[in-house]
Amino acid sequence: MRCVAWASLITKIVLIGVCSVGGYLIAGQIERLAAYRWAPWVGVGVGFCFAFFAIWLVKTVRRLPIKVLVGGTLGLVIGLLIVKLLSFAFIGIENATIRVASSVVLVCIFGYVGMVVGSIKIEELGWPSWQLFQRSVGRGVSLKILDTSAIIDGRIIDILQAGFLEGTLVIPEFVLQELQHIADSPDPSRKLRGRRGLDMLKRLQEEELAEIRIERHHFPHLNEVDAKLAALAVRLNASIVTNDYNLSKVAEVQGIKVLNINRLASALRPVVLPGEVLRLQILKEGKEEGQGIAYLEDGTMVVVENAAKLLGQEVEASVTSILQTTGGRMIFTTLKPSESGRRH
Repeated sequence: MRCVAWASLITKIVLIGVCSVGGYLIAGQIERLAAYRWAPWVGVGVGFCFAFFAIWLVKTVRRLPIKVLVGGTLGLVIGLLIVKLLSFAFIGIENATIRVASSVVLVCIFGYVGMVVGSIKIEELGWPSWQLFQRSVGRGVSLKILDTSAIIDGRIIDILQAGFLEGTLVIPEFVLQELQHIADSPDPSRKLRGRRGLDMLKRLQEEELAEIRIERHHFPHLNEVDAKLAALAVRLNASIVTNDYNLSKVAEVQGIKVLNINRLASALRPVVLPGEVLRLQILKEGKEEGQGIAYLEDGTMVVVENAAKLLGQEVEASVTSILQTTGGRMIFTTLKPSESGRRH
């Protein structure tokens, strides 16, 4: 990881040096500027700016999906071809300044329009080969980035085994570092969660339920793991698999597709209707007087009225209402008449 960072830094330094020296030499060879002592140093500044522009351009291009790059390039080429055809209309103009200026203006207009329109309209082609092409380059909708909460949760393995998730699972290196940090925590509960996450990763690799890829992208300007996950998803044009409600909302605002495991589990919960009779085991007392608390197999909390004195017993209760909250679903029930007599 450090070797890659150092290699990238050295490459950038070499690029800046070459461009600066090249600007110095080129400016010194221009006849109109040769008489001025400051001219070569202006060339150094221009070369320096070109080097930074190239570095910025590479960072920008890396974040773009491959289809946008291909569409923009095709649009640019078509725009320049149109300019080439229109340039024949300026052949008869004797004034070279007008001819050159007209050509430059046309190149800027049609090049820009072609690049923008091409990058947008390429989606409408709907070529069957796009999906295959995306997989071959490893960038597309088939990439799923796992965050720390999804790995620790462990249900991702059950989802893969059931065949409801496909594609390449991407494990960012900064997520691995966060898991290791949690596993080394002095807090016993955090340490347990961190070790569970590392065990889940080991199972994912051993059981080969999906292709696992470790991604080593660097985001030195970002400190929060959630921000890095969103930036990586944009760069790879990938989805995020998570249990984090806040991360889901932030990612959706940025146009990133989110696969929330809790939302999936909630959608798969069995439908319970008012009047239905449930067989439950009262596990603890509720907040209100006389209430007993039980749970369905999927973890849904059930409030049973007048069941506080039946702790540890199995009862039959009739559903009266269902409440959907931000934390999940709550079911309110009352004891059947035959069960009410058991309190005494």
